Amino acid sequence: MTQTQLRVAELPKNRPVAFSLRPDAVENSAIATQLGLLGLRKLSFKGTLHPAGKSDWRLEAQLGATVVQACVVTLDPVTTRLDEPVVRQFLAKMPETPDGEEIELEDDTIEALPAVIDLVEVMIESLALALPLYPRQDGAGIGQLSTTEPGATPLSDDDVKPFAALAALKDKLEKGQ
Repeated sequence: MTQTQLRVAELPKNRPVAFSLRPDAVENSAIATQLGLLGLRKLSFKGTLHPAGKSDWRLEAQLGATVVQACVVTLDPVTTRLDEPVVRQFLAKMPETPDGEEIELEDDTIEALPAVIDLVEVMIESLALALPLYPRQDGAGIGQLSTTEPGATPLSDDDVKPFAALAALKDKLEKGQ
């Protein structure tokens, strides 16, 4: 067991447990590789684990990091600063439906209480969830490509819309009357 792996049975039931994680450069590099990042700096995860009721626990923390990802358009590096609150509720007994099956929870902060709460695992999962899905460099956009045979007019976006032909026919009929 390490200081980042907290055995639930050994946690104090009457007071919160504070934690502060700040991985070094080697650990940041390993996490960046694991998450497919170009770079990771200033990763920090600081908060408390509070007892909630007789056997449940609530984690409240702040995640901070500077991440470098590839731009989805140009593949150039895009740097983003993340500062995200993190909340997890570890429940000893998960809610169930009347017929005994587990229910689909709307609250994505709820998890089954494990025997060991791994703070590094929670930190990495929280970082993965906080990453921008489509990092884009300022000004990067997808240009318009139009190809056609020599001498022909390329199709425009309006030409390929489903009702463009009907609108053109309507205009032609109105002009003819």
